[in-house]
Amino acid sequence: MAASGEEEAPPQPFTLSRFQLSEEFGFLLPNPLTELPPPYGPWMELAGRLPELLASRQLRARLLQMPQLSARELRGHRELRLAHLVLGFLAMGYVWQEGEEGAAQVLPRNLAVPFWEVSRRLGVPPILSHADFVLANWRRKEPSGNLEPIVSLPGGESLRGFILVTLLVEKAAVPGIKAVAQAVNAVLQPDEDALLRALQQLAGAIGDMGQALRRMHGGHRRPHGDAQGWPRHPARSRFPAEHVDPAVFYSVIRIFLSG
Repeated sequence: MAASGEEEAPPQPFTLSRFQLSEEFGFLLPNPLTELPPPYGPWMELAGRLPELLASRQLRARLLQMPQLSARELRGHRELRLAHLVLGFLAMGYVWQEGEEGAAQVLPRNLAVPFWEVSRRLGVPPILSHADFVLANWRRKEPSGNLEPIVSLPGGESLRGFILVTLLVEKAAVPGIKAVAQAVNAVLQPDEDALLRALQQLAGAIGDMGQALRRMHGGHRRPHGDAQGWPRHPARSRFPAEHVDPAVFYSVIRIFLSG
């Protein structure tokens, strides 16, 4: 409590920026990098060929020939996020190349060491996570065109649909994330009307997230998006080929997400 005769300082507003969240993209990484600096070309080259190298069972052999690179030359959060994404995909590809019965027990040093270095700098585990697989794994085909993953795995259109629909769910959540901050501030002020509006907005966002998730059950033509290529209404939008075949997810995609 404030000392006698002193006014209590008003509570500080609760902002998303305190938690490195974007008011436009929520948990999604805004405008992820799609290329690493030239020294890391070997990582990008193998990551860009993951589906074919895994289909031909050549990824492990190619990774064993990859030069040992240090992560020390990586600069800034976005470079580190792309490096973690790329190394995470390569690690899961190496482990699960031969399927569930032939999982590798040890990663080669030229993959494990930089993966650990990047993970330590970001403060995250050295594993392919949702933050990599979806939140940082998107780009536009052209400045105002459709979205696509930066790095992919076997699974074809079902894999693409799984990633893109999950992106839509994350984008649909953004108004709800902002509403949480508004609700906290309404409690601090306090302002019951503002709290009610924030909770109503949050409920609407949760409903939109559910609608967006249902897009995995079937693909339809997609309407034009905004100037950045994102659909104006994520929950009601349609990406081409957004259907995810349950058999493909279980027998192909799931394996690479098994840790």
